[in-house]
Amino acid sequence: MKFRWGYVGNGNIAKSTAKSILKGNHTITAVYGRNKEKAESFATAHSARAYADYDEMIAANDIDGIYIATPHTSHLDYAVRAMKAGKPVLCEKPVAVCEKDVQTLIDCSKDNGVYFCEAMWTWFSDVALTVKKWVQSGEIGDVKSVVINYAFPGLMMSKNSRVLTPSTAGGALLDIGIYPITYCYNLFGYPDKIECDGVIKNGIDVKETVTLYYGEIKCTLNMALDTLKENCVIEGTDGKIAMGFFHMASKATLKNKSGKQVFRGKTDYLTEFTHVAEEIKSVKTESDYIPHTATLECMRIMDECRRQMKLVYPFEEQK
Repeated sequence: MKFRWGYVGNGNIAKSTAKSILKGNHTITAVYGRNKEKAESFATAHSARAYADYDEMIAANDIDGIYIATPHTSHLDYAVRAMKAGKPVLCEKPVAVCEKDVQTLIDCSKDNGVYFCEAMWTWFSDVALTVKKWVQSGEIGDVKSVVINYAFPGLMMSKNSRVLTPSTAGGALLDIGIYPITYCYNLFGYPDKIECDGVIKNGIDVKETVTLYYGEIKCTLNMALDTLKENCVIEGTDGKIAMGFFHMASKATLKNKSGKQVFRGKTDYLTEFTHVAEEIKSVKTESDYIPHTATLECMRIMDECRRQMKLVYPFEEQK
């Protein structure tokens, strides 16, 4: 039987995930969006039912899980309401805009005994999991440094794009910085020290360098909205690991004293959604791939980065 999803949001990410997951054992049975015409159009394209009332949708009995694909400032409300209605939730990253709100989501999951997971597709992928295995098994010796560059020309987008809008917590950190930060977290855990130096324009961070220290390991993460660049290099005493598009990698290259090894795999939405569906069917309340603690502590890192940049969104109280 196909896993039945209720979609919240019908923008680009919703369209991309839908195209991928419908190739597998999934179906979309319901769609909610604030724009009635767009929601109905999306629903029609996927043989789903469009709902004008969110509470009515999450009360429907033909939904196995809710997928939230709206701007992150709205995630908290949608996710809490779904979990209180007993519906498991897969929520796009970041699941909220601060640690306090992430804790609210985790508490809601636990209080209601309902599955909640951040949709960080990178860590459902066998490529990232293989890199982690290489690092932890000592394939490159003792890790000395990690350098990750991740940038895309967000400044070329429409001025009313959520990425460039302070009221939707736009900017480089929450939109793309979460990827390299989560990557380092999944390899090494919470850092001993965090440094962040960024540039803020028009109420958002347009670029920053985040440095995470783990004992002798230094991770340098460069994020920006001004160009297109993405790569990751992990250097060790006995070799190195390299990837191009690390957050959606199809391969990773290991070079050490034994020679060169290339692992090929895939990072896709179908793999992510299938793993999540399996976990929900197993009556889990959190994911083995993206544990609640990982989501919480990565947001804690980003909160500290914002504190150092003095980046405050308009909807937050000035302190």
